[in-house]
Amino acid sequence: MRPPLQIDRRTFTQTAMATTAALTTRASAGAVADSVRLGFIGVGNRGCQLLKGFLAHPDARVVALCDVYEPYLNAAYDRIDPRWKPLEGRIAKMPPMPEGVERVADFRRIIDRKDLDAVVIAAPDHWHAIMTIAACRAGKDVYCEKPLSITIQEGRAMVNAAREHQRIVQVGTHRRASRMYAKLAELVQGGSLGKVTGARIGYASNMAPGGIGHASDSAPPEGLDWEMWLGPRPDRPFNPNVLPYKFRWHHLYSSQVGNWGVHYFDLVRWLTGETAPTAVAAIGSRAGVDDDRTIPVSSESIFEHASGMLTQFSLYESNGQPLLADGAEVEIRGTLGTLRANIRGYKIIPEKGGQFQDPKPRREPESGPGDAFDLDVQAARDFLDNVKARKRPIADVDEGHRSTIYAHLANIAMTVRERLTWDSAAERFTGTGADAANALLHYEYRKPWTL
Repeated sequence: MRPPLQIDRRTFTQTAMATTAALTTRASAGAVADSVRLGFIGVGNRGCQLLKGFLAHPDARVVALCDVYEPYLNAAYDRIDPRWKPLEGRIAKMPPMPEGVERVADFRRIIDRKDLDAVVIAAPDHWHAIMTIAACRAGKDVYCEKPLSITIQEGRAMVNAAREHQRIVQVGTHRRASRMYAKLAELVQGGSLGKVTGARIGYASNMAPGGIGHASDSAPPEGLDWEMWLGPRPDRPFNPNVLPYKFRWHHLYSSQVGNWGVHYFDLVRWLTGETAPTAVAAIGSRAGVDDDRTIPVSSESIFEHASGMLTQFSLYESNGQPLLADGAEVEIRGTLGTLRANIRGYKIIPEKGGQFQDPKPRREPESGPGDAFDLDVQAARDFLDNVKARKRPIADVDEGHRSTIYAHLANIAMTVRERLTWDSAAERFTGTGADAANALLHYEYRKPWTL
């Protein structure tokens, strides 16, 4: 986690007390009789984090769990394969579960239950589309982890399914639960920074020299349904360096641009009001780390918007120094001021006139605290409220799709090694490199799975 921006301790404490009290009151208002019955698909690391977030609310009733790895499904952590012991501190553990919770290995048994109101999907990224669409067709609302999809065509199909079946589908871009960022979106779009011309975001972690390591193919561990884990992706031998968690460094199942970038792409879009880029250029490098990954170690991606705004996303996994000043996770540059923020607080630094301009500051400085509550808990609260009110979430599936597109565009641009022009209305590439790039908008699923 990056260091916090400096904010006044008294202000932060007062905000913490007020927001925590409001959150507690709001959660208590949902009586058990008005509970939302939930099934969780995927209860490894992120799934268990989400379980904790939902169980903080008395009106969230968890009635079913699903995972393809039996020790995770039954919280039998003493039976985890010894090859994964080094990851033990990295993988979240399941909180205490209510009695009578059903536990299954096949997600279809969750979706087929007639007594569920909604499902929470925290399976690997390559499963999100199939599971979400199936849940929508079965009349269930969905909380789906980010990144929303593994391809752009999947994401559009997920949006269409949500609309066709009139389902509430909320994406796990949980910064959308932040009241601080909601306030900042109003400030930025209200002109507080002047004309916004640039945004910078990124992620850095020093994984040199060994990264995720090297491992040979082998037999799957006891209790793992490897065939089901692979799902629509090509058949291949089991490898302990693919899961758990490490699938994010294998392009067939995820990417680090998708894993981290989607949070920040979504933030930039929310803060500035941008909906889609018009062009993308990206380049990646494998320097500095020797491991089994199939994605770059470091990359730079830049997006152009019709407004003229540029968004730059930097990813460095061979050096962990902060990419932005003040420990910020997002920087928005305008003609009047620059916003730097992370979940702990924000600063607006006034701009001064430069060459040939009046050197006076163009606005007053400003700073403020972040959110005092847990964003996972608040995102769960928002989802439960949206399900009950039949209200489209602020982290709606369409917003998640639009933000996830940025990650897909960056990965495609790195693959075809071209500056690509993007038609956001048609969701197709045009111009130079378009044929090769459009071929990567989707892939052929392994049978029997279909979109």
